[in-house]
Amino acid sequence: MRFTGVNSRDAMRQVREALGDEALILANRRVDDGVEILAMAESAAPAGSDAPESHVHEPSPAQPAPAVEPAASSAFEAMSARLLEEMRDMRALLSREQGPPEAVGGLREQLLQIMREAGFGQELAGEVVSALPEELAGHGVDDRAMSWLQRQLLNRLEGLDDEGAFLDRTGIVALIGPTGIGKTTTTAKLAARYVMRHGTRPVALVTTDSFRIGAHEQLRIYSRLLDVPMYALNADQPVSDLLERMRGKSWVIIDTVGMSQRDHRVIEQVAHLRGGDAPVRLVLLLNAASQPETLEEVVIRYRQAAQAAGAELVDCIITKQDEAGRLAPVLDIVMRHGLRLLFVSHGQRVPEDMSVADVPILIDQALASRVSVPSSTARQGAADMPARSPSLLGQGRRLSSTLQALRQRLSGFGQLESVWDLLGLPESVQQHRLGAMLAVYPKAGQALGMLWSERRRVKGERWSMPDIALDPDGVWLALPLLQHLQVPGQKARLEETLHRLSVSVHLLNGLPDGEAADWLEQQALTWCSQVRGSQRVEHAGERQSLSALGELAEPMGDVACRFRGAPGRMNLSSLPVAVSPKAGKGVSETIASRAWLGEVRDAESGRVLAKRYWIAPARLGRDPQSLLLAQLQGDALPQLTRRAWQRLAPAELGEVRPDVRLLMASGLAAVAVHLDLAEDEGAMDLRAELLGLAGGRQRRRDLALLESLVQLFMVRDAIRHLGLGEREAG
Repeated sequence: MRFTGVNSRDAMRQVREALGDEALILANRRVDDGVEILAMAESAAPAGSDAPESHVHEPSPAQPAPAVEPAASSAFEAMSARLLEEMRDMRALLSREQGPPEAVGGLREQLLQIMREAGFGQELAGEVVSALPEELAGHGVDDRAMSWLQRQLLNRLEGLDDEGAFLDRTGIVALIGPTGIGKTTTTAKLAARYVMRHGTRPVALVTTDSFRIGAHEQLRIYSRLLDVPMYALNADQPVSDLLERMRGKSWVIIDTVGMSQRDHRVIEQVAHLRGGDAPVRLVLLLNAASQPETLEEVVIRYRQAAQAAGAELVDCIITKQDEAGRLAPVLDIVMRHGLRLLFVSHGQRVPEDMSVADVPILIDQALASRVSVPSSTARQGAADMPARSPSLLGQGRRLSSTLQALRQRLSGFGQLESVWDLLGLPESVQQHRLGAMLAVYPKAGQALGMLWSERRRVKGERWSMPDIALDPDGVWLALPLLQHLQVPGQKARLEETLHRLSVSVHLLNGLPDGEAADWLEQQALTWCSQVRGSQRVEHAGERQSLSALGELAEPMGDVACRFRGAPGRMNLSSLPVAVSPKAGKGVSETIASRAWLGEVRDAESGRVLAKRYWIAPARLGRDPQSLLLAQLQGDALPQLTRRAWQRLAPAELGEVRPDVRLLMASGLAAVAVHLDLAEDEGAMDLRAELLGLAGGRQRRRDLALLESLVQLFMVRDAIRHLGLGEREAG
């Protein structure tokens, strides 16, 4: 019986349902819709046959098999021998998809142990190690693994990028937090930093602490030392009562009365800090020496109070670092709740003992201070913890960090986001805004090359695959170019990209026509055409198809590649040929060229996956491998675009123009393929983070990345609708 599923797990599930756990898997193959499996019930197999023993699970004690006809037995044995190699491929596929290798699992436990020993909580530690890339498997806790861990923590801890921008922003800053946390001293330290930058005239200090003996006097001493005015305000008195007296002061710092996070008056206190029309920035102080449970409660209660008062609590300052045995517990709180860490205070001296939060140094300090924790405790914690942080704001900031990394990495990603933002708008508005955006995209200098798609519809669809521009580093732009918006005629399109964008590299699908070929040669531009094996060329005075010339081609070695989401190697060979583009007036009859033949094999099994053929001008010499690889890697784009097109159906997203939908689908496909191909550490981290959105690796890696990107954009929109997404820095 044949079973077809979207992936091997789905197909195996169907096998179990139809044939039971003792089914024999005879063969498998990849098809357009996923994976096809040929299976049979174990009871139908002849006793003592040499059929591959691939069961859904380990078999029970063997039962006597019914007799079968000799002809049937012979046919079965022949089929088994023929399909044995495919069976091995199937086992390798299943072993890859059943879960992370033991090496990855072991490394996860070791990194989890390190984080727990440093003082990070089980929840954050589990979240971090759950996104461990498979590329790190088998190396243990080496420098590369620790570097990865540090990057993950760095990405989760937002610091103050520019102290000047913070101090230059006028308004009211109110320091809030429990009693004894160091608000008064921190107020003086902040005021001193401001005075050093702007002088004494624009700043004023305010205290609302009328309960603590000597609180007014302590702040008054600081105000005299700094030569800035100080005002007293009752805790139940709104800040707006002082605004008239503080006219002309551009920076006001409020030292609030300390209150337990459990005090019901916290909400009232925060409400009174609302300064009328004056913007008030709340800054929560966190004691590094406090217990993690206490810190958790402080953040939750004060944030709830801010929300109830119609305010927002984003920023924090860590105090009393010098009194804390470990720094990780307080950093854990800051990360999980998505707070921005402005400063770290570590002593009583004003202003020396406070510094801008240096995130890399803080992470290093946290990991360096470790206390032994039983490994069984760390493992049990990992098993019990939820997969993600429950803080929606923290998760929103984490997703924002991923989006920001994609913007920095991929030119055109911001435009892809803008296309996505058209969803939900009236179609007339979508059309107007899309036209305005595409009229200036890409910009001059943004693209160096073009990957030109076939000028026909994708099989089974009513649209053509858009073209992809390449940036000066050879990386695809995230937003492709729709075919129907380009000028007609191949030569005209090539000229237009040269004059408007200075594009000098063209990766063509099929030979250029005669006029385009002559123009490319006259301009001495770089080009390469992917052609079919049936393409006829002239070699040694004879015209033959490229596929027939394979034995005559000179071996050029092999290169590592990825082919449709899996690792492979491509064996290259080459030979000189002459090609004849479609003739026309003033067109050369033949072009001196070089043919390239590539045989792509699976990196694990060595099985041939595909054969590809290219024609490039002879003047490029014998080493255009980067061009060949770029075109080979583009093979996956139409299939992934088609899947994304189906995923972005109007039934799920609402009414959307077909051109908007196609740009979204092809853009997501381009980003997914780029991340699948890239080998640097930044891409490795992004892959692991994105695959975590889809619950880990599923199907082919490029398909899993595509699904993760769809989810990323959908979650981004949901968080934005809740008002919990990205915020302006400063």
